[in-house]
Amino acid sequence: MSIVDKKTKVNDGLAALRARPVAEQQAAGYADTLREVLQQPATWRSSAALLREPAVRERLARALSPRPSHIVLTGSGSSMYIGECLAPTLQQGLGIPAQAIAAGTLLTHWRGMLPPGEGLLVSLARSGDSPESCGVVDRVLADAPAWRHLVITCNASGKLATSYNHDPRVTVLVLDERTNDRSLVMTSSFTNLLVAGSGLLLDTADVLTEQAVAALAAAVEHLFDTQADALAELAARNVEAAVYLGSGGGIGAAHEAALKMVEMTGGKVITMAETFLGLRHGPMSSIRPGTLIVGFLSPDPAVRSYELDLLRELDRKQLGLAKLVVGEGIPADVLRPGDVAIELAGLGHHGELPSLLAGVAVGQLLAFFRCLHLGDRPDTPSQGVLTRVVQSFTLHGNGA
Repeated sequence: MSIVDKKTKVNDGLAALRARPVAEQQAAGYADTLREVLQQPATWRSSAALLREPAVRERLARALSPRPSHIVLTGSGSSMYIGECLAPTLQQGLGIPAQAIAAGTLLTHWRGMLPPGEGLLVSLARSGDSPESCGVVDRVLADAPAWRHLVITCNASGKLATSYNHDPRVTVLVLDERTNDRSLVMTSSFTNLLVAGSGLLLDTADVLTEQAVAALAAAVEHLFDTQADALAELAARNVEAAVYLGSGGGIGAAHEAALKMVEMTGGKVITMAETFLGLRHGPMSSIRPGTLIVGFLSPDPAVRSYELDLLRELDRKQLGLAKLVVGEGIPADVLRPGDVAIELAGLGHHGELPSLLAGVAVGQLLAFFRCLHLGDRPDTPSQGVLTRVVQSFTLHGNGA
């Protein structure tokens, strides 16, 4: 029976999907996405090794010298959510105010959004060819000339990587070509850009050390080997909507996982991302019997206490179809029959970023399996609506 047959796709686990000839994977429309999801542990090790190279360390140190008054992380879509994941850790580790601002917002409202002073704008991009990518850098270079720029991209030939070679205010870091995902959806590009952005922490206590990346890669490889089929079974249930919850930098992971589900199902699954504490303030009313609740737990015990209280409240109120809980030390009393727990043992003492990266990988697999269950193609979902790189549009005026 062909892999294109819906019944086969629903019933096949990850090992069977991986084992099929590449030509069959391509015919079914999932070859690129599956390869790019599964290559992440190896590419994280590669990106971490890149950050240890003396020339790269010098480049990152130069971006932070003189010390900027602010750090703004920018990008569009998934690239914006990388900034949300990273900003709290950067601010804590460097002692410099750090925030994520969408590239589209900077394009239209840079005067009201870009902090005053001599800051560092970090542009994160898979291709670096979307209209906003160079548009924002051009605008800030011209109208806020005291700001310096760090470009981190997966595409060595993209406009963002090639347009500013002669401007000393712009530093460019290009990642391994493998991270320049071919699938429409960003997977390994997202997580490797996040790893690379953490390089700004250099030798602070919050940096992703070689040991932290090794532990993360091993944990996610184990997850792929042992828990992917549980995610496939969960995705095959009657999931009509999904609510993704995170705290701190975890809201970036929640936004990204929610976007992956929307992209890969062409909007057939309605999603929302919210903080654990924010869910009580109205959004909880949207949870229906067909709503899957996905919680990315913080490695901080104090924060996790608030998160676990919220999960218990949802159970008391009998809300949702099921819960998918991702984190370390998940207590049995927050799980009910039909829930899935993804235990990230040993990652918590490495800080927030490894747990976020693992959580994003879980969200990617969940969306991948839901897409296949619905009979769609993960490599090219929403054909005719979305493109891998946002098509060109007119850039107007100087912004508000």
